[in-house]
Amino acid sequence: MTSLTQRSSGLVQRRTEASRGAAADKDKGLGEEEYELRKDEQDEEDSGDSKETRLTLMEEVLLLGLKDREVICKSDAATGDVLLDEALKHIKETQPPETVQSWIELLSGETWNPLKLHYQLRNVRERLAKNLVEKGVLTTEKQNFLLFDMTTHPLTNSNIKQRLIKKVQEAVLDKWVNDPNRMDKRLLALIFLAHSSDVLENAFAPLLDDQYDLAMKRVRQLLDLEPEGESMKANSNELLWAVVAAFTK
Repeated sequence: MTSLTQRSSGLVQRRTEASRGAAADKDKGLGEEEYELRKDEQDEEDSGDSKETRLTLMEEVLLLGLKDREVICKSDAATGDVLLDEALKHIKETQPPETVQSWIELLSGETWNPLKLHYQLRNVRERLAKNLVEKGVLTTEKQNFLLFDMTTHPLTNSNIKQRLIKKVQEAVLDKWVNDPNRMDKRLLALIFLAHSSDVLENAFAPLLDDQYDLAMKRVRQLLDLEPEGESMKANSNELLWAVVAAFTK
């Protein structure tokens, strides 16, 4: 897990198939009822996916990247996700509890303490890729590189990736609510994690220039928020903001 840095928008090759005036800023306040209606509609869209193709946050971050807290466990129940359960097992069994910042360093292997290297989650990218193969999103191929063969995982189901890209785009364009604590928490976490992994701009590459600029402007608004202040607001998720604070420290 890399550190979340303040990045410039950078140069991204984008398709500009029509005029540049297609996207206007549609900022407007949404009433609670309208917001809940939109949220329900999105939930219904997501529930249309089969169980096999429901992706975890880490799988979604990996998919976006493909080319084409003091932490205390509140529940001992397994989540069904091998990587998450492995991380939760470490957190549950460690006393005294570590801070969010410490767990990010320990689980990613970015610790200078050799006695705590066993906390590192191993082969994360490969394990996530295998999960996506099992869900029919990727496939497995062998490619020959002169003296050795390398296992690769090309995209085989582009529809799932396109739905993911659309969901991220809509979060900062058509369905922008201008309040992070009214955003879907999972989608908000995805935006922060994708930016941290340097793959968020991949979701905005197909946009027209005006849409791209507006999307990046709103992402910057999220990145510039003060996590401690946001965590104290109503309807906030303290753990989410604790992780964001650790990344932006």
